[in-house]
Amino acid sequence: MTGPTVDVMTLKNAKADTLALDPSIFAAPVRPHLFHAEVRRQLAKRRAGTHSTKNRHTVSGGGAKPWRQKGTGRARQGSTRSPQWAGGGIVFGPVPRSHEHVLPKKVRRAALRSALSLRAGEGAVRVVDAFELDTIKTKRVVEILKALGLGSASVLVVLAEPNATVERSARNLPGVSVIRAEGLNVHDVLRHSYLLFTRAALERVQERLSDAVAEEAKP
Repeated sequence: MTGPTVDVMTLKNAKADTLALDPSIFAAPVRPHLFHAEVRRQLAKRRAGTHSTKNRHTVSGGGAKPWRQKGTGRARQGSTRSPQWAGGGIVFGPVPRSHEHVLPKKVRRAALRSALSLRAGEGAVRVVDAFELDTIKTKRVVEILKALGLGSASVLVVLAEPNATVERSARNLPGVSVIRAEGLNVHDVLRHSYLLFTRAALERVQERLSDAVAEEAKP
């Protein structure tokens, strides 16, 4: 199976090379149901889960029986902190907990390959030979994106190695995010219209996911 290709550009938008993309990663079937499952897992894991309410045993007060059991003509009551009382405890209220749930690694990898294939099919995968800045300068990142034809687009920049200069230069740009290759995920791929890889980052992503495909293919 012949895979798609992508041009490798310089930061001045001059063609430097052409790369063949792994078809098992960038030409895989697009499966929207996997997007839903993986994005739901990612967002659930980010929830703090610190919501909390008090039940009748944790609300202060209410130790004394409000009136005697019989003879008053009123309904029996054992505590003024019962749920039916104003200021009483909450029945089945939320308590601190983790919202995280598990998806098999095979499903998560398939979702990422599907998301990358979706962007590749849209022609939204771009590659630059390198992305280096001399100083922290947001204006320089804007100039680079404009030169690459991505000036007003939502862009996810994928780097191979930590680069504080690039990350800090781009962090105030709306619609632009910088991520490292090992952290590439479905949610970020889908919420950006374009993916801008460095050559080294693309090689790392393909190596990581190609190994996963080979592992999954074993009997």
